[in-house]
Amino acid sequence: MFKLPYELWIGARYAGLSSLRGRKGRRDRFVSFVAATSMAGIALGVAALIVVLSVMNGFQKDVRDRMLSVLPHIEIFAPGADAERTVSQAPELIAAAKKSPAVLAGAPFVSAQGMLMRGQELRGVQVRGIDPVTEKDVSQVGSQMVRGRLTDLKAGEFGIVLGQDLADVLNVRIGQTIMMLAPSANISPAGFSPRMRQFTLVGTFRSGHYEYDSSLAFVDVTDAAKLFRDSAMAGVRLRVNDMYRAPEIAQSLVPLLPTTVAVADWSRNNRTWFAAVQTEKRMMFLILALIVAVAAFNLLSSLVMAVKDKQSDIAILRSFGSTPGEIARIFLVQGALIGVIGTLLGVVGGSAIALNIDVIVPAIERMIGAQFLPREIYFISTLPSDPRLSDIASIGITSLIMSLLATLYPSWRASRLQPAEVLRHD
Repeated sequence: MFKLPYELWIGARYAGLSSLRGRKGRRDRFVSFVAATSMAGIALGVAALIVVLSVMNGFQKDVRDRMLSVLPHIEIFAPGADAERTVSQAPELIAAAKKSPAVLAGAPFVSAQGMLMRGQELRGVQVRGIDPVTEKDVSQVGSQMVRGRLTDLKAGEFGIVLGQDLADVLNVRIGQTIMMLAPSANISPAGFSPRMRQFTLVGTFRSGHYEYDSSLAFVDVTDAAKLFRDSAMAGVRLRVNDMYRAPEIAQSLVPLLPTTVAVADWSRNNRTWFAAVQTEKRMMFLILALIVAVAAFNLLSSLVMAVKDKQSDIAILRSFGSTPGEIARIFLVQGALIGVIGTLLGVVGGSAIALNIDVIVPAIERMIGAQFLPREIYFISTLPSDPRLSDIASIGITSLIMSLLATLYPSWRASRLQPAEVLRHD
């Protein structure tokens, strides 16, 4: 009959995981307590890492998805060209881009900076001229309308759709007018005069992204081209079949398009933000990994104490014929079991919290009467979570490696003990 090595049984007992029948001595209870604190430290560090990285993943995914509900996957634009002329060339640019099977749809756009003025309120905004009919093919703005419809924007009527937060700040309602100022000016014999136009609010939208809801305005693409002319950027917005491959698809479109246009994808347009989030995620991993490292040092110190406390047991085992390797394996088993169980507890606990963060955080907010993510400061107002198997696996492996490394010195120290020296002092 197969029997497990005795090193496993003794190591499990030293780790406090042996059978609980019978009464333990004071020293055994102390060893079990130290082992439990080491295990709890590892579990806490692993759980904290999983929760924090899951929240950061969720934050990045949520913000990215909300951004791409308004922003295009790829933009084709003509730098420095007249907006009206570029808009008139939009059908040819869309037809050229659709030669790539990865391109699903296209729509013309005009992008410019403007100022909205109503009463005493003056706000800088990002103005987007769009085709209300084809815009639904490249963005989700049509489905995010709170009041009115995107198709209420009609060429020549100078209607405008604002983010709901921006409309609230300007205190403008559907059917009311608002003045828009362009950054360029008209030149006349009387001198320079600002280029401005009165627009009528026909709808409001809410994307869930505070920056866009408070600073973005949509107008008809023809009206935008007339107002901004050479002070705007115009071109075509494209939607592709895989937004994660947008940089690669954008490069493949370059040979299909005229040399006078440029191509930019969503990751390039928001490169600074995404790079900052990735850097922050890596730094948070390193910082929180120190919790696991501290727990591993605690494990090392507890094993050194265990070796010191069990010197008599080690001397007796050596007297009965145990080899130094077998003694070392006893303490390797002890440390490994503490590390494995602590890591498993941390993975299970951290994953459970990460999967239920949308329930836990609102409950805490209601309990303390405070909001963790004010919409006026952060891009989003709820705490998202996206636990990923790759992150959980890397955290678990890191914890196990640290735990195993912490067992090497105490195990080596135990194997070097000489029975005669120990028994003589006892």
